[in-house]
Amino acid sequence: MNSIKTLTFKYLTMNIHILSLLSVATIAQVSIATAQTAPRVNILFCVADDAGHMSAYGVPWINTPAFDTVARNGLLFNNMYTCNAKSAPSRAAMITGRNSWQLEEACNHWPNFPEKFKSYPEALADNGYYVGCTGKGWGPGYAVNSRGENRNLTGQVWNKRKLTPPTTGISDCDYAANFNDFLKSWDKSKPFCFWYGALEPHRGYEYESSKRFGKNINDIDSVPSYWPDNEVVRRDMLDYAVEVEHFDKHLGLILQSLEEIGELDNTVIIVTSDHNMPFPRCKGQEYYNSNHIPMAVMWKNGIRNPGRQINEYISVIDLAPTILKVAGISEMQSGMQAITGRDFVDLLKDENTGIDRNYVMIGKERHDVGRPNDQGYPIRGLIRGDFLYLKNFKPERWPAGDPETGYMNVDGSPTKTEILKARHNPKTKYLWQLSFGKRETEELYNIKKDPNCMVNLIQKKEYACIKDRMEEEMTKRLLDQKDPRMYNKGDIFDKYPDTSEAHDFWHRIRNGERVPADWINLSDFEKDFPQ
Repeated sequence: MNSIKTLTFKYLTMNIHILSLLSVATIAQVSIATAQTAPRVNILFCVADDAGHMSAYGVPWINTPAFDTVARNGLLFNNMYTCNAKSAPSRAAMITGRNSWQLEEACNHWPNFPEKFKSYPEALADNGYYVGCTGKGWGPGYAVNSRGENRNLTGQVWNKRKLTPPTTGISDCDYAANFNDFLKSWDKSKPFCFWYGALEPHRGYEYESSKRFGKNINDIDSVPSYWPDNEVVRRDMLDYAVEVEHFDKHLGLILQSLEEIGELDNTVIIVTSDHNMPFPRCKGQEYYNSNHIPMAVMWKNGIRNPGRQINEYISVIDLAPTILKVAGISEMQSGMQAITGRDFVDLLKDENTGIDRNYVMIGKERHDVGRPNDQGYPIRGLIRGDFLYLKNFKPERWPAGDPETGYMNVDGSPTKTEILKARHNPKTKYLWQLSFGKRETEELYNIKKDPNCMVNLIQKKEYACIKDRMEEEMTKRLLDQKDPRMYNKGDIFDKYPDTSEAHDFWHRIRNGERVPADWINLSDFEKDFPQ
């Protein structure tokens, strides 16, 4: 009898176990099926061209209600940086998740984009996304495949719709209307990825256009201490503000379109810029006000505890891995080269993972030409906590381009003209030195106390330990990232061809040729500059 009971018990136990396994398998199958049928998230990436300000950050002379809405209903990032403050290298880093010095030719401005580097929009297209863009995608430069065909690194282009620009400096591209055309062609069985790349607030501006928009120079709460504080500069800043607001207007119309078709909640919306404003000592340089950029992210179905401000340090190289992760695409599935950036999905989910997010890497090679043999101005830098450390590898070169070629790496502008005038006055010459003069090999700034980077601390003994630690960390990270500069191969960046019409600018100008370079003014050329 006991043996029968034992056998019966074993039989029942075995069957219960089998049934349990079957139940688990069934649940797993249901879960997989549910995951497969659940709607995949849409991606809307919005990038201004040269914008460093949004009203969500408390800027009183700019009004960006659409950006502020994204921040209010999502997250506002206070420490977002580009690794390289120029359009082509910054955008290359955005779409690949790699620092610009890891991108070979694409580290430079006006390059040939290497075929080996795949962009995240291309990866999303290969993994079932419907991908498009309007306005400015990656560039300036050229990107072709092995057959010589153009690569749409940011998706199929939608630029047919035009508008009457509110100023002569604003593009006639109707970004919002082009997005609507994209939506009309969209098969909703697929998720979409769209790149809204405004051409604003890139120069040039219609001078004093801001007066028509009711902007008063007294609205500006402060002028950076490295510029003259006068009416000309303030008006230039307000003309820039008009173009930032144009970008924001179309952002608002795009958000409205998503809401009307019921896709706003299921869309990750990222709004940022490629670098800071197109003014001296900002665009094209590697200071706080060069590389620090605005960013807000909204995802109503995904962000926990919206309305937060994020103080962790984020780089543009973190965008691609974040987008891949929310899209459910692994790095292996993407087919992209190894990604250096780290996704910040944990911040969206309001989770504490213990990741060190108190630093970013910055640097540059060649931007606009204007030196002999199309040389660049190589810099590498590390921002860690409150401090910015920079190493200028070729301090004998002019950081903004040679005087006789118009300081070519600074866009012509009323503000640039005012600073060039300041050189001739002993009391204001320091302003010229800050934007255009040669620099020490190393620089160190406390960006919390001195965001304008006016006081170089490198020679102060009390900061020697901080300098040494930052230099050591920067060097280690660059070695790990196979930066050619760390292996005495950095001159390769100067050997890559410049694809702009201004290539070999320095020699051609000296030979009397009139070379097309419409982003600098004739008055910028300082031919009588003492060498």
